[in-house]
Amino acid sequence: MTVAVIALAAAGCGKSSNDSSGGGGSDASGAYSGKGIGLAYDIGGKGDQSFNDAAFSGFEKAESEFKIGGRDVEPNDSESDADKIQRLEQLAKAGYNPIIGVGFVYGPAVKAVAAKFPKTTFGIIDDETVKADNVADLVFHEEQASYLAGVAAAKATKKNHIGFIGGVDIPLIHKFEAGYVQGAQSVNPKIKIEKQYLTQTPQEGGFSSPDKGESATNGQIDAGADVIYHAAGLSGQGVIKSAAAHKVWAIGVDSDQYQQSSLAKYKEWILGSALKNVGGAVYELTKSVVDGKPLSGEVRGDLKSGGVGFADSNPKYKAMKDVVAAVDKAKQDIIDGKVTIRTQ
Repeated sequence: MTVAVIALAAAGCGKSSNDSSGGGGSDASGAYSGKGIGLAYDIGGKGDQSFNDAAFSGFEKAESEFKIGGRDVEPNDSESDADKIQRLEQLAKAGYNPIIGVGFVYGPAVKAVAAKFPKTTFGIIDDETVKADNVADLVFHEEQASYLAGVAAAKATKKNHIGFIGGVDIPLIHKFEAGYVQGAQSVNPKIKIEKQYLTQTPQEGGFSSPDKGESATNGQIDAGADVIYHAAGLSGQGVIKSAAAHKVWAIGVDSDQYQQSSLAKYKEWILGSALKNVGGAVYELTKSVVDGKPLSGEVRGDLKSGGVGFADSNPKYKAMKDVVAAVDKAKQDIIDGKVTIRTQ
């Protein structure tokens, strides 16, 4: 198996949001012969301005650069693993290669379908448990980006009181919380940190309910927090909306949420975003298949490779020289191995 680091690349069928055809696994001549990229979205679907949209950016980049086709498919509400299996099987039977499940919820489906289609390359984002020669586990050091978010929050707060909102109470999101808390406490060990998870399971809407995010943020602001970091997918739109309404800072996740069109009216209050280069992972896996050298095994992005990072698009953030300096120093310390970050 190939173990690689992601370079920065800057069902029940479900509903198909895009289906384009194009030329060209690889044939005997080494030329790409697949139908294109198959992308199956996580809960919340395309338009979340965060996790799924980051995947779509890589899908678009690969389609354009490699002149291949692609199909991206939306999830259904309250769907089962059987629905996901059917969705991936349909993509595989149609000839798409690679086929990528966006989110750990696709773990059982990718495992089942990859075994049936050994000549097709599969990718799964945010899951490292699917082990097969034709599967790439596209994972990240989320705790590193979250540590930078914690440093930024602790430097920007005026009340020494910040907050964290996780979409679902699961180990993956615990990594975001752990990094954020450690980063904040590296600046001020006595800082007060509100912590809340919106739901216990994805099926309850923790990643897809802006109203839940807004309500939780209202509560944390009422408690005194003046910087709120979310790792909540589509629910994070409610977090950002509430923060802007109260004129306190929000920190986004996965994508540079300051740049997202649907959040434009709130962007003044988006301090920055903890980035996860999901689009880069989608692009690099597709490139490997087109090149005839498909990645497999664990493919993990970190700060050093550009697989994770912290977005600084907001001019107000750039003007906060002490915050910028602290985040930059923390980033370099992590890259140099001077800081080890907890994941729980």
